[in-house]
Amino acid sequence: MTIENTIIMERSRVGAGATIKNAIIDKDVTVPTGTTISLVEADRSRFKVTDGGIVVVPKGYVIQN
Repeated sequence: MTIENTIIMERSRVGAGATIKNAIIDKDVTVPTGTTISLVEADRSRFKVTDGGIVVVPKGYVIQN
């Protein structure tokens, strides 16, 4: 698992082998094994990305791989 420049709120679960960079993960989010969240175009289509390049995953979101 790689987590850099990221805030993960309470009750969120991050699976083994996940990579999260430059993100805010809100409460109750499920990040499955092997998921990558960083500033890439795929994230812009799934989540809000701030002008500063921070990916914001909303509360309760369950990421589907």
